Amino acid sequence: MHAESFAKAVHAMPEPALGDKRRTRLGRVKMLLVLLLCAAPVIASYVTYFVVRPAGRTNHADLVEPARPLPSAGELALADLDGKPVDPASLKGQWLLVVVAGADCDKRCEEALLLQRQLRETLGKERDRVDKLWLIPDSRPVRPQVMQAISAGTPATVLRVPREELSRWLSPAPGHALEDHLYVVDPMGQWMMRAPAEPDPARFKRDIDRLLRASASWDRPGR
Repeated sequence: MHAESFAKAVHAMPEPALGDKRRTRLGRVKMLLVLLLCAAPVIASYVTYFVVRPAGRTNHADLVEPARPLPSAGELALADLDGKPVDPASLKGQWLLVVVAGADCDKRCEEALLLQRQLRETLGKERDRVDKLWLIPDSRPVRPQVMQAISAGTPATVLRVPREELSRWLSPAPGHALEDHLYVVDPMGQWMMRAPAEPDPARFKRDIDRLLRASASWDRPGR
């Protein structure tokens, strides 16, 4: 074959490397589109709640913007009351009403746990989408009377967590302590709402009702 003919033949051959790049790029675009389609209901519900609000409507609780994702096991060392490690990811899949209080559970703690239980029960048929979580930032034993009280009906999940690690995820309003609030975490594990230190139960419940309505298209009871 003449040199000139050989050169033309080489230039006429397809370029597999460029073709592979195009296919890879196309595959990534398709994957991104699929992810966007899956996330669309979640995004729409949050836009409805956070952005498209009727004029004059205000939230009783504080919205956390941006929402703070649940830390990984290496960042948030959760453990049950027997000391067994608990993966934070196991908490995902349900809305969480979170109380932070010491194991000795003083009067304020008892009031917070009571409010937590009442709020969930007053949600009616939607209550199965919400779990109660008590995070204990110390190693003291829990009073038996308190354990008995929170085990009535649907029991609360009780976990221990180092205060420093918890403080890197949840935070109180200025001038307050972690124990002064109830916190709302969405089914994706994002902390996105904090109740006032002295919440109005009826108004706080309305905030939760709105969240549950806004997420009804993509959230279902159970993990």
